[in-house]
Amino acid sequence: MIKSICYFESPGPENTDKLLKLVKERSEELGINDIIVASVSGRTALKLLDVLGDADIVCITHHAGFREKGKLEMDPKVRDELTKKGIKVYAGSHALSGVGRGISNRFGGVTPVEIMAETLRMVSQGFKVCVEITIMAADAGLIPMDREVIAIGGTAQGVDTALVISPAHMNNVFDLRIHEIIAIPRP
Repeated sequence: MIKSICYFESPGPENTDKLLKLVKERSEELGINDIIVASVSGRTALKLLDVLGDADIVCITHHAGFREKGKLEMDPKVRDELTKKGIKVYAGSHALSGVGRGISNRFGGVTPVEIMAETLRMVSQGFKVCVEITIMAADAGLIPMDREVIAIGGTAQGVDTALVISPAHMNNVFDLRIHEIIAIPRP
């Protein structure tokens, strides 16, 4: 099989619209209807819905306390809008940091999960995010486990990376398979 990969010149939100079009094309080619997107504000998830229409979309946002103790970053009105439009929204602990980061913050050092996250960042931040949100969506029971999905992530704001993945749960993380890179920024 010969397949092209889109390489963005740099990471960032300026890649969002192009990336979403590429995801639409590849999801149609492969018959993938399950899409996971990292979106703290929910704006990218809404854009994705506009591009894809009837896909099964899961929006993964930051957990409460990520920026401010006890607070979710996504506006509740936006969350309600996403839910009303059929997008599943999940705010949960990051699969590739979680409690491990709390231990490192308190005692120093680094945990194996943080090493795994940093290794994935060697490819790109969005690459790490795609793997992480797929694990999170799987553990929340929000995606099918018997078929490929597309995960979309990025660097800070917007999205710049999309992968075709066979998901796995956290307790079987090494069963996760990355089949294709749809797009990624050049490091």
